Amino acid sequence: MDMGRESRWEKDTMTVEIVFAVVTAVALAAAVFAVALVPALALGVSSPAGEATLTGGALLGAVAGVWRLVRALLRFDAERRKGR
Repeated sequence: MDMGRESRWEKDTMTVEIVFAVVTAVALAAAVFAVALVPALALGVSSPAGEATLTGGALLGAVAGVWRLVRALLRFDAERRKGR
């Protein structure tokens, strides 16, 4: 096999790691959004405050999801470069 080209196993490993990063990022984003959604629904806050809470929860969820995705992929790349 050529040096510098990934083997099939390495490509499969990258695919699994990317899917893992995306799934965990979506799960984290959903959990953060749910933390904002539950109090808004349970307490029955007024319309403007409820919308602000949900918007803030969606924003924080998106930020947390992107953070998780980038962190997981950078960690995988660092480990791959070390040869593990």
